[in-house]
Order: sequence, then structure tokens, then C-alpha cells
Amino acid sequence: MPAGQTPRLASFAAYIDAFSLLTGRAVAWLVLVMMLITCIVVVLRYGFGIGSIALQESVGYMHAAVFMLGAAFTLQRQGHVRVDIFYRNFSERRKAWVNGLGSLIFLLPISGFLLGISWDFVANAWEIREESPQAGGLPGIYLLKSLIPLMAITLGLQGLSDIAKATATLIKPETEGEEG
Repeated sequence: MPAGQTPRLASFAAYIDAFSLLTGRAVAWLVLVMMLITCIVVVLRYGFGIGSIALQESVGYMHAAVFMLGAAFTLQRQGHVRVDIFYRNFSERRKAWVNGLGSLIFLLPISGFLLGISWDFVANAWEIREESPQAGGLPGIYLLKSLIPLMAITLGLQGLSDIAKATATLIKPETEGEEG
């Protein structure tokens, strides 16, 4: 592969990583908002005898957003589950093989499957502008369901970034003493 490919791969990965970082930092603020709204719900319910289905559902919506939109950020930060007992002792090249092949063989197909399987589910929710079945609930269930394909897309993009970074590592010439 020509020497110019490595900077292109690194640049491609850097754009995706920056997007994952931005998304992760944005949804992280929802944790604070969830905590505050949960406190408000508790004070209203037990202090004043006032219940709010919409406030309670909003906490669930935010939790879903944190989990689903934060998944790519977690992957980018290497915060996912891994059998680290072996991985931590691997050389950088061997880690690149594991990360690249793991993304190619597992992550991208699963992301594609999630995107494909959720598409009609979400489209139907948008078509009927699905609302909460609870009286006083939030009207945007279709927005909540849209997080499923968005998660698949952001995870797939982060998987492409991981493959690009692994490829860049693997096409670099080996230095002396480095094992493959």
C-alpha cells in the first residue's frame, strides 16, 4: 500500500473519533439532567403528592440516549468488555489485528443487522407518530425508537475508524524488536 495511505487512514479515523467524542460528551450531560429530574420527581411525589408520567418517561428517554448514543464513544475510548488478561500483553501490531478483525467480523455485521432489523420498526413508529400509551406521557416514542438505528450507525462508523487505525498500524514498517 502506498505510503500516503497511512495519513489518509489516520485522518479518516480522526474525523470519526472526533464525532464519537463530541457525541459522547454531549450525551454525558444527560446523566446530570437525569439525576436532577429524578430528584424533582421524588420531591414532587413524596413531598407534594404530585406525580408526572412525562417527567418519569423523560428520565427513561435520556437513559436510552446515554446508552445508545454513548456506545460509540465507549468503544472509541476502549471502555467495552474485553478479555484483557491476554490483550494487555499483546504487541501493538497484535492488538491492531484483534481490533481490526473484531470490528470487521463482529461489530460491522452486528451494526448492519441492528440497522436492518430496526428500520421498519422505526419507520412504522414515525408513520403513526407513536406516542406514549400512558395518559400524560411523552408524545415522541418514535424519536426514542430512532435511537436504535442511530446507535447502529454510530457504532458502525466507530468500527470503521477502528479498522482504519488497525490497518494504519499494520501497514507501518515493523521496528526492530517488535513482534507481529
